[in-house]
Amino acid sequence: MTEAQDAREVELIERVEASFAGCDNDRLREVMQASVRHLHAFMREVRPTEAEWTTAIEFLTAVGHITDDRRQEFILLSDVLGVSMQTIAINNPAYANATEATVFGPFFVDDSPAVELGGDIGGGASGEPCWVEGTVTDVDGRPISGARIEVWEADEDGFYDVQYDDDRTAGRGHLISDDDGTYRFWGVTPTPYPIPHDGPVGKMLEAVGRSPMRASHLHFKVDAPGMRSLVTHIFVRGDELLASDSVFGVKDSLVKDFVRHTGEPTPDGREAPEWSSVTFDIVLAPAG
Repeated sequence: MTEAQDAREVELIERVEASFAGCDNDRLREVMQASVRHLHAFMREVRPTEAEWTTAIEFLTAVGHITDDRRQEFILLSDVLGVSMQTIAINNPAYANATEATVFGPFFVDDSPAVELGGDIGGGASGEPCWVEGTVTDVDGRPISGARIEVWEADEDGFYDVQYDDDRTAGRGHLISDDDGTYRFWGVTPTPYPIPHDGPVGKMLEAVGRSPMRASHLHFKVDAPGMRSLVTHIFVRGDELLASDSVFGVKDSLVKDFVRHTGEPTPDGREAPEWSSVTFDIVLAPAG
């Protein structure tokens, strides 16, 4: 690049950045000016042709067109670029031995059914029964009673209840930790599934040779007074997709042993010729 060309490009960046100098909102001004600097740095590094930039605009337009009240393609795009996980990392800093957070996922639903301790969140979802148990404590090991534990998952076919057209509620629920901080429930053994890949994000993944598959997981959202809200998953040890999870949600501390049982009695006497079990002890960081 010639010195004259470099000066021309830098002068444009400075003019665009200066255009936000009069913004009265300090944070908004900071965000917009930083966006300008980083976007222009990307453009100057990649140096796209005008046709390539038009393709990029068309891609983002397609992402917007497919987004509706049931499908958020922009969240999906954020997920597959690792931006969602980076946001989680920034806003959930490491604190002692607190359980690590991971991506929220697109299929959380408010007002999930209440489930008694030892109850079944399955709601008729297909899949192998899975017994899940553990404790909720603070970082000093003190039990947290009354914590609200939201749980949701896909069925054995890889679909969440909201992806069906019959308004079913299955594979989700919430329960409250006991006086000693313990919790327990039945769900279904997690299985892998693809993120929605019939839209522009899926086409992008196909073009770059990436798989849309998510590693097998079970979602948790845990809230308790005075504690930082936790959104996380647990993953199945041995799943071959752990190293290539399409949204970069896997963390080593969240990979758990799902023990398979055949012909063994269940913890509560339920009839189940084949079932699995997992222990997940949840440690919450203090709020703030």
